[in-house]
Amino acid sequence: MRFPDTLLTGPPGQGKSSLANVIAQELATTLHETLGQSISGPAELNALLLSAKDGDLIHIDEVHELPTEQQTALFICLDQRKLLVTNQQGALSIPLAKFTLLLSTTDPHKVLQPLRDRMRMVLELSYLSETELAEVVKQRSRVLGWNVTDEVPIAIAIRGRGTPRIALRILQSVRRVSRSQGESVITLTHLHRACELDRIDHKGLSSQEQNYLSYLSEGPTRLNVLASCLGLPSKTVSNVIEPYLIRSRLIIKDNGGRRTLTKDGMDHLSDLRNKNDRIL
Repeated sequence: MRFPDTLLTGPPGQGKSSLANVIAQELATTLHETLGQSISGPAELNALLLSAKDGDLIHIDEVHELPTEQQTALFICLDQRKLLVTNQQGALSIPLAKFTLLLSTTDPHKVLQPLRDRMRMVLELSYLSETELAEVVKQRSRVLGWNVTDEVPIAIAIRGRGTPRIALRILQSVRRVSRSQGESVITLTHLHRACELDRIDHKGLSSQEQNYLSYLSEGPTRLNVLASCLGLPSKTVSNVIEPYLIRSRLIIKDNGGRRTLTKDGMDHLSDLRNKNDRIL
């Protein structure tokens, strides 16, 4: 029985590409992978579809970057299971193999509705809990043969923002610190030093996010004012800095577009300032 055509959705860094590889390995079949932005015209799409054999998997990552014309051609090919190629002699119909299509995206609303409707299964990946993220860190440490103390995985998970990619990046940084000090066991001391070098705090906030909270401590502020204070474009602030701060309930936006610190945000900023005072 052929694996159903599937749409993988979820925030960045949740392992959609890894899941596609796991599915291929479990089915013991060949996986053909590409990025949506790599398919700019019919030639690239045709080559991808014709490269697959019966039972193979085709994974198009970031499918929302696929041009509209190619998304349309893709769902037509799925319906007809054949490829129509036009040349000087006319139209040529080429049968397609019985492959499975895996599409992954962080923006499903940018994928054409007819293409989404043709996916027999939708897997929605979400942010992980701290406990789940700690298990990811433990598993990666075991696979790599790294010796970590019991408290390190959960401490990394707290800073991992619910995202495996971020947590594993922190783990790599901690490993580099321990190796630079000639030690084989990864401890909390190494984690604290790695976070100091990467300039992230105990909740995983970057220096820019910390500065953002600091500017908001004076009261409700509009986006353009915050962007000017940070020296960044407004879109960078709204699309890069603010999403996690809103998701973690450190800030809120009112109906007038002003940003305000929540109680959790004020408490976190107070903790940062107290820590800095202790260092001084």
